[in-house]
Amino acid sequence: MTLSVTPFGSTQSGTPVDLYRLSNGLGMEVDLINFGATITSIRVPDRDGRQADVALGYDTVTEYERGTCYIGAVVGRYGNRIANGRFTLDGKAYQLPINNGLNSLHGGTVGFGQRVWQGETISEPDRVGVKFTYVSPDGEEGYPGTLVSEVTYTLDASNRLTIDYVLAADAPTIANLTNHSYFNLAGEGNGTILDHEIEIRAHRYTIIDANLIPTGEQPSVEGTPLDFLTPARIGTRIDESFQPLIDAAGYDHNYILDGDGLRKIAEVYEPTSGRVLEAFTTEPGVQFYTGNFLKDEPGKNGHVYVRRGGFCLETQHYPDSPNHLDFPSTVIRPGENYVSKTVFQFSTR
Repeated sequence: MTLSVTPFGSTQSGTPVDLYRLSNGLGMEVDLINFGATITSIRVPDRDGRQADVALGYDTVTEYERGTCYIGAVVGRYGNRIANGRFTLDGKAYQLPINNGLNSLHGGTVGFGQRVWQGETISEPDRVGVKFTYVSPDGEEGYPGTLVSEVTYTLDASNRLTIDYVLAADAPTIANLTNHSYFNLAGEGNGTILDHEIEIRAHRYTIIDANLIPTGEQPSVEGTPLDFLTPARIGTRIDESFQPLIDAAGYDHNYILDGDGLRKIAEVYEPTSGRVLEAFTTEPGVQFYTGNFLKDEPGKNGHVYVRRGGFCLETQHYPDSPNHLDFPSTVIRPGENYVSKTVFQFSTR
């Protein structure tokens, strides 16, 4: 297990940014930066032992600052969409910035993915990692209360990248953090992810309207193009004439996960490399997104990320939860810490 810290440049305002490299000595390496608590690289071997980077990213801080796809970042204070940027908490109405059609998306105009976090290294015999901390002041992007967010990444000898979230507030607020990494198990910049095979352990999903906001309905996935209870190619049904797919231009849907506690919720297999990604979480939902809005995005290493050149598994509470009382609550009150865990485990077959 090794861990190193090196400079990664500075923001446009002159704030230094560091790169943290985690290695388990078994062929897996993870690079992170404290700008946005962002995953910049995940290098894992294929079935023949050849290493490749399977996480989309950029080469410089400037590109992360200018990026509009949230690549690799922790998004918040509220990941996903809030309808019209409005919610009511304890009888008081709040207005958030509108930055996605009619909605507020991923925390607003300058969300957590655009902030510089404080990094603290972790080095133990069986794991290495980084704890990132960001203090969001009362009123930032329209959200009430000061929120202290700790996001800890650790890598172990089983090729598991674990993300632990701990949030605490000094006044009632809402929060819904997630990591927005885009994966391509054939290697970042290596075409689309349409030939990847995916299984998602969810029998229901939150149906959305034309503005990508949940209607409140929670229909079954069975018999629809959103059914991945049995593994299937991502590209097989992605362009079918099915209204939820049409509205989202592909897969961009919140799946209501089966079970509770830390459990396996998805598995993705890339047949040419043999790489496998298994996802585990304590969260009630996962947003499966297929990079529908990537449009020849210039990426790292001279690569260009084509439409559907990466997929996301954003473990989360449901979109627009503050406006749906029957959804799992995203309210945090003083003395009631929010704790969440997500694990991405890599292997081959």
